[in-house]
Amino acid sequence: MSFDSRLLSGIGVVVAVVEAGSFARAGEAMGLTQPAVSRAVARLEERVGIRIFNRTARAISLTDEGRRFYETVAPLLAGIEDAAVSAGNSKAFVRGRLRVNVDGTFGHYVLAPRLGAFLDRHPELAVEIVVRDTVGDLVAEGVDVAVRFGVPEPSSLTKILLRETRVLTCAAPTYVATHGLPEHPDALAKGHQCLLIRDPATGRPFQWEFQRGEEVIPFATSSRLMVNDTGSLLGTCLSGAGVAQLLEIYARDLIAQERLVHLLPDWADETFPLYAFHHSSNLISAKVRVFLEYVRDLVS
Repeated sequence: MSFDSRLLSGIGVVVAVVEAGSFARAGEAMGLTQPAVSRAVARLEERVGIRIFNRTARAISLTDEGRRFYETVAPLLAGIEDAAVSAGNSKAFVRGRLRVNVDGTFGHYVLAPRLGAFLDRHPELAVEIVVRDTVGDLVAEGVDVAVRFGVPEPSSLTKILLRETRVLTCAAPTYVATHGLPEHPDALAKGHQCLLIRDPATGRPFQWEFQRGEEVIPFATSSRLMVNDTGSLLGTCLSGAGVAQLLEIYARDLIAQERLVHLLPDWADETFPLYAFHHSSNLISAKVRVFLEYVRDLVS
């Protein structure tokens, strides 16, 4: 197959359709009519000999062959654009649209309050935050990168460890005034109300443990109050309802503001990982790279 400019143009249209989620929105983004987008996709499908999209009256989706094709060409196309802009010494090296998948708590408490500074650094970049309970299908949803806490499930996605954050045991000052400060993890089993959060992967509550150096104490607890998201866990803990184990990234500002008390600080060496996921194993675009560098700074 000989190369010509129409091949590269068609690839660009396919990437735009995946990112936009429809032929019509891709056309709006590229300044093309919907029929022009359809013709460009059809020409490319004929050229490469595969059907890239399943089309219905209501929706489109990538075929299996189309998914493999997109996963291969999308990072290459981004790399070509990055190289061209870099070679021109443009100040707008990081540009385009970045779609980020995060869970609601990370988006609300960490990313959203600090995203303005990131946009100020990169005026040619547009960012869309997509809140999901799970990483999901990055390709089908046109997502560039996902950020998630926890040990990742096996998948074909490329994962990058951004940080290990400590797990802190916390309670509101009103709770401490009533129930006192525990001096050892075992004391929590006597007269304390522990707040639990359900693990979505197992359906059971996350188990507690306390770590001091190499010493680890598993802590089996029951509770009259269980939630299934970190935002609710933070809210109930702040209300004085009980003791919670919270990630340091969510608790540290509240501790500094004296809205929470850090209990058992000598037993706070347990950590929980923060990962980023993207669908290219070989190349990472400039916009994803600078975003991940920014997130690393946020969580450090």
